[in-house]
Amino acid sequence: MEPRTHLQADPHLCGTPVELGQGSARVALDAVDSMVVDAQGLVHGGFVFGLADYAAMLAVNDPNVVLGAAQTRFLKPVRRGDRLVANAQTVDAGGGKHEVRVEATVNSEKVFEGTFTCFVLERHVLDGVGSK
Repeated sequence: MEPRTHLQADPHLCGTPVELGQGSARVALDAVDSMVVDAQGLVHGGFVFGLADYAAMLAVNDPNVVLGAAQTRFLKPVRRGDRLVANAQTVDAGGGKHEVRVEATVNSEKVFEGTFTCFVLERHVLDGVGSK
């Protein structure tokens, strides 16, 4: 299956799709120096969240999917050099609303988990919105 959404997502920031299926996605991201926030090599949680969000979008895989809400937990720190893998699975879908469960791991150890509420809109979220 090919990606149909977020086609211009930067793989260095959001990850690279490894596997796509009906209602599921696996995305990998390498934690690099530009993600680090201190001398000990701690990676900013925003990059972990971005990876998980991207995996959720790919699990829905519709060009007009947007994130509406997320309930997340950061379970363990991520360090420079870690390879993160996010697994996303749609757990409920109907009426344009999709609940997607995402877990991210480093070396098979869970570092993040969350449920993402995604909406498939009739048109792109920016259609008809004025530009600056």
